[in-house]
Amino acid sequence: MKPKFKMILTLFTALIVQLTFAQQKTVSGTVSDENGLPLIGATVVISGTSSGTTTDFDGKYQILASTGDVLNFSYVGYSDQNITVGSSNTLNISMQADDSLEEVVVTALGIKRTARSIGYGITTLKANELNEVRATSSLGALAGKSSGVVVQNQSGNVGGSQRVLIRGISTLNGNQQPLFVVNGVPISNSQTATGSRVSGGFDFGNRAQDINPDDIETLSILKGASAAALYGSRAANGVIIITTKKEKRK
Repeated sequence: MKPKFKMILTLFTALIVQLTFAQQKTVSGTVSDENGLPLIGATVVISGTSSGTTTDFDGKYQILASTGDVLNFSYVGYSDQNITVGSSNTLNISMQADDSLEEVVVTALGIKRTARSIGYGITTLKANELNEVRATSSLGALAGKSSGVVVQNQSGNVGGSQRVLIRGISTLNGNQQPLFVVNGVPISNSQTATGSRVSGGFDFGNRAQDINPDDIETLSILKGASAAALYGSRAANGVIIITTKKEKRK
C-alpha cells in the first residue's frame, strides 16, 4: 500500500511541476530611455520574488515569467516601472528620468554629495542665478544670493577690493574672508594695495574679482568650519568653490 501511495504522490508532484512550467514563458524586450537609447544594466525583477535579470549592452533582457506576473523595471536616475505580463512575449520599456532626485552639491575637494547627507550649510548657485542682476565682479554677483553672506567694498576706488564675510565677523584683527577654490586650486583673495588710503595709497583690488561672472558654471558656498575640514585652517571662515564653464566641459 505504501509503495503505491509514494508512487501516486510522486506522479502528483511531477504533474504540478509540469503544469507550473507550462504556464511560464520567456518574456523579452528592450529597456531604453526617453530618447530611445538602450539602458545597460537595468534591473528586471518579478515583484514579490527574488527572480530577476539585468539588461545587456544593447539594453535587451530575457526572463522566465507567467501571465499575470508583475515585472519591476528599475535603473539609477529613472523612475521605476511596473508592468503586468499579458499574452505577449515581448515587452519594450521606455523609462523616464526621475525629476524628484535629491540635489547634488559639491563639497570640499570637489566631492559630490546629496544635499541631505551633509551636516553643514551649503548654497550652490548656477550661472543663470549669478547673472540675474548684472554685477561688475564675481564677488558683487554674490550680494543677496545666500543667507549669512555679506559682500563689502573695502575702498571707494573703481575696481577696489571687496570683502566677503560668511556668518559675520569671526576675528577682530585676523583674516575674516573664506578660502576661494577655483577649479580645485585654492587662491588668495587678500587685498592688493600700495598703502593705506590715509597716506595716499591705492587699492588695486583682489584676485577673486578677476574672475568673469560669465565664465562661472557653478559657485558653492560652504558655511562653517566643519564644511571645510579637508582644507585646513585656511578655511576656518568657510569656503567658496568656483567651477568655470571651461573646467565643466572637460
